[in-house]
Amino acid sequence: MSGRPEVAVITMARDEGDLLSLWVAHYAKHVGIDNLVVLDDNSADGSTEGLGCTVHRVPELKGGLDFEPVRMRLVNGIGQGLLAVYDYVVFVDVDEFLVTDPTRYPTFPDLIEARGRPEAMGAIGLNVVHVPSVEAQPLDLGRPVLEQRGYAKFTPLMCKPSIKRINAGWAISSHGLKAPYEIDPELYMLHLKFADRARLAEVARLRNEVSQADGRAEDASWGKAADEIVRIFDEVVAGVDPLEIGEFDPATASLEEMVIFLNGRYRTPKQGQIAALRKQPLTRIPHRLLGTL
Repeated sequence: MSGRPEVAVITMARDEGDLLSLWVAHYAKHVGIDNLVVLDDNSADGSTEGLGCTVHRVPELKGGLDFEPVRMRLVNGIGQGLLAVYDYVVFVDVDEFLVTDPTRYPTFPDLIEARGRPEAMGAIGLNVVHVPSVEAQPLDLGRPVLEQRGYAKFTPLMCKPSIKRINAGWAISSHGLKAPYEIDPELYMLHLKFADRARLAEVARLRNEVSQADGRAEDASWGKAADEIVRIFDEVVAGVDPLEIGEFDPATASLEEMVIFLNGRYRTPKQGQIAALRKQPLTRIPHRLLGTL
């Protein structure tokens, strides 16, 4: 085998607005638009129309404690089927973007090939964080994101095993895998949940409404009121001095020790999104990633 592997990328979307168009454009550059699959979880905002890739509208999923197991069964089943014809399958949420240093690996399939096509790969999870005192303008998804946002928090929970070529199931909301994997020091996952204060408030409100209605993800951030999430966010980004913030260095993250085996799954140590937002230090996004998103 030589050259880039053939990779399919899956996401599940519900009323994601312009963010879904950005997701399609980003991953189309890496794997081709024909290799993208969007599972439409009953969107009502028109965001899944006219995307140019495969869109499959799924029936209403069960809520409460059944939601995540059903979602994972669906994604794992589709992933298994895609591996019959693709070399790799990737599952990421709509606000998760895999990137590499473009001067070394123009696309993440190029990195996969350079690594000798491992069975599974994890990425360095960086939660992109809006710092309003420095970045005054709201995020414009029509412009390059990293020209507007330059700060992040390393988040072990987001070091997800998103890439695989083996039929091993994703678990724990895709934060775990039923097979070993390593986090690659040159593969990043940029997570945009906290990349814009106003959007964070709106998405938190919508997700909390869904959680209140059917009980899904009520023990995660979906179960928190939007006002509470925004209050925590404001506390975290208050009084930031940009001159004191250094660039993120993967060598400081102990990536080789990050993945643990627990309850039959390989995953990173549990630390929720809000806990990581509070406790992890603020860093600058590596300059070499400029232009990747």
